[in-house]
Amino acid sequence: MKNRFYEVLKSIVLAASAVTLVLVSPMIAKSETKELHKVAALKSEAQWKDFYAVPGACSMKFPEKPEHFTEKMNVPDEGYDLRYDAYISTVDKQMIFMLLIAQYPTFVDESYAQMSLEGFLNGILRHNPGNQLIFADLLLVDGREALDFFIRTGGVYFKGRAMMVKNSLYLMAMECEVQHYDEKPYNTFVNSFSLAQDKKER
Repeated sequence: MKNRFYEVLKSIVLAASAVTLVLVSPMIAKSETKELHKVAALKSEAQWKDFYAVPGACSMKFPEKPEHFTEKMNVPDEGYDLRYDAYISTVDKQMIFMLLIAQYPTFVDESYAQMSLEGFLNGILRHNPGNQLIFADLLLVDGREALDFFIRTGGVYFKGRAMMVKNSLYLMAMECEVQHYDEKPYNTFVNSFSLAQDKKER
């Protein structure tokens, strides 16, 4: 069971990386024309828009309305399809914010959270030999195990938080060039994450 779940997570990491890498190249090509702090002045975090994702039943703040991609990956050894939804928003193509929700079959649940989160991070690091881990911390967010991580690949930072809730994996991440890194919008993004079930319980 553990080995099978690890292989599924490795597959979703490759899919998530493919989504973000498509956007990184144009971001890098155009980033020399403007300074990020000028863009941030035009679009403060207070102006960010609330967005509700039906798959995963959660909400987050994005700088602009995110683009939505849905994919299904066949897991032939297990006989099921793995679905993921990605929501992507940019700040003038210099900063990318992404929410990825991977929905696993019902037999996979958050009792495997720590194992799955560690496997997720290891998969990201192995996917590209140029990935350098700056830090990774396991923590509790609203009573659930989560993993905060910070990765550098050449001149690009990839920072995020991954969390297992029942049979869903949530990945919230920001990607930007090193010289344009700003902690404040990242914190606004990650800390705005909210599950509908948590709101009902309050």
